Amino acid sequence: MAKTDKSASAPAPEESEAGAAGARMSTAPAEDRGQAMPGSFGGVRAPGALGWLAWSAREATGWVRWFWRQLTSMRVALLLLFLLSLATIPGSLVPQTGVDQLKAEQWQKEHETLAPLYEKLGLFHVYSSVWFSAIYILLFVSLIGCIIPRTWQFVGQLRGRPPAAPRHLDRMPAHATWRTSAEPEQVLAAAGRILKRRRFRTETAADSVGGEKGYLREAGNLLFHISLIVLLVAFASGQLWKSEGGKLVVEGDGFANNLTQYDDFKAGSLFDADDLDPFDFDLDSFSGSYERTGPQKGTPRDYAAHVTYRDKPGAERRKATIKVNEPLETTRSKVYLIGHGYAPMVTVRDGKGDIAFKGPIPSLPLDSNVTETSVLKVADYRDKDGKPDDLGFQGNFVPTLDLRTGTMFSQFPALDNPRLVLTAYRGSLGVDSGVPQSVYQLDTTKMKQFKNPDGRAFAQAMKVGDTMTLPDGAGTLHFDGIRQWATFQVSQKPGNGAALAGAVAALAGLAGSLFIQRRRVWVRAVRGADGTTVVELAGLGRSESARLPEELADLAAALQPDAPQVAGDATGDAEGDDATDDSGAAAPDAPADDAREGASPAPEAPAETSEGARA
Repeated sequence: MAKTDKSASAPAPEESEAGAAGARMSTAPAEDRGQAMPGSFGGVRAPGALGWLAWSAREATGWVRWFWRQLTSMRVALLLLFLLSLATIPGSLVPQTGVDQLKAEQWQKEHETLAPLYEKLGLFHVYSSVWFSAIYILLFVSLIGCIIPRTWQFVGQLRGRPPAAPRHLDRMPAHATWRTSAEPEQVLAAAGRILKRRRFRTETAADSVGGEKGYLREAGNLLFHISLIVLLVAFASGQLWKSEGGKLVVEGDGFANNLTQYDDFKAGSLFDADDLDPFDFDLDSFSGSYERTGPQKGTPRDYAAHVTYRDKPGAERRKATIKVNEPLETTRSKVYLIGHGYAPMVTVRDGKGDIAFKGPIPSLPLDSNVTETSVLKVADYRDKDGKPDDLGFQGNFVPTLDLRTGTMFSQFPALDNPRLVLTAYRGSLGVDSGVPQSVYQLDTTKMKQFKNPDGRAFAQAMKVGDTMTLPDGAGTLHFDGIRQWATFQVSQKPGNGAALAGAVAALAGLAGSLFIQRRRVWVRAVRGADGTTVVELAGLGRSESARLPEELADLAAALQPDAPQVAGDATGDAEGDDATDDSGAAAPDAPADDAREGASPAPEAPAETSEGARA
């Protein structure tokens, strides 16, 4: 037979067959390696206005298609995901106004040079900035554009059948062959039963049986990407409909979940006040224990707020204990314990001896030993002559005072030796100016401090039961006792459940896409020239793996009872007995370095063979 010349540009038959055998094993879109951007999408422009309009339409459509292909490519999706991760870094390093307004303002005062630049870049409100929203929306669109065509393609694969066996199975990455005396039909029937028993989807042809397995790999891949969309939607819904507020509650007092009860409140742009859960609770007591000795002295060991609550008005009241990281859960809200302190209880009498104030003094901790700054404003006050006036008290509450240290700071957070140290002012508090004031700060610009007869500033350290008598008969302050307070954060985020489900599904999908291998196997049985049946096995995987040759060897061993190797068969035994496994069949070839997914080995040089020799 004459020698056959092949064009260098024409693919070899083996390449075409191997490529067809490995086709449609992935839903990943092919990379667009078309024309570079300097070319025109509109093509040749015809003369005249109509030609210009037609060319412009083609050009605009081409640009839109190119942009859409770039945006929905997996490369761009990964890049946007990386950018989104980078964008969250400023939100963790720079104080956010939506999280802690006071801390953000303090940071701006300490960094007067950087603050204006950060404000222009939106670094104090990263998660609501334009650039973060742009990355977020582009990632959302990119993932959807990736998933929809891949899902449609995967559905088509599920409905399809395994491809026919390639003409030359010995060119597959894993291959085994032997001769048997069994009939070809018997071998193919046995191979079909074994493949089905091993959960392969099978397809029988005239002289071969094909099987495919590992569809869950692509399903896991799609599940992972869909879960990312669920996470993005959950995060967005949580930000749009969320509500979060803080409340300081003193022992014996309560809280009802409505806007007027909060000390501070933040909500999403689509939040409605009617969305708040109608629960309420009372703080019955607060208990805390601390480490007494060792290097961890003063460290809290346990904080517990004991409350009585109900989910809605008229419901049965129930007892509960709120601890750190153990919130109280209502219908849609969670109540977290985030802080603790002490509230000195005082009674203030005016110059006439009437009670002007009775209750707790708002106090905020200054250090880990709960040294607190205390401020009291008394607007409904009359002096000894009956004239209206304002009083202001300012100082510290110290749970454990040790005068030997020479400071007024607490030495331990528990109430071992409590003292209330206050000084007093009189004048205008400015509460009628219409400007909101903090209950934890005293503006003394329009007030005068009381003085002792010797001219020194008036101040007094009191223990429970002591009374401070103001100079000039201005009145008294009695230290009645001490109650504890706790600060609670009430959080309502509707997307938390969906976010958890998306995270779990993403992990499951990622595990499936990493550990499940998509593979195909073929078994061919044909009558040989010597009258025996030649059995060929071959496998092709989605990616290289040592499991494919092992699985093919197991399949060859399982076929031996129905297709035993004839005595003296040396098919594929290039190196003696070492080329066969324990079953006697030729061991599958190891995956070659040049055998890659979807690509065939390089074709051999054309040889001058006869048809009989070729067969």
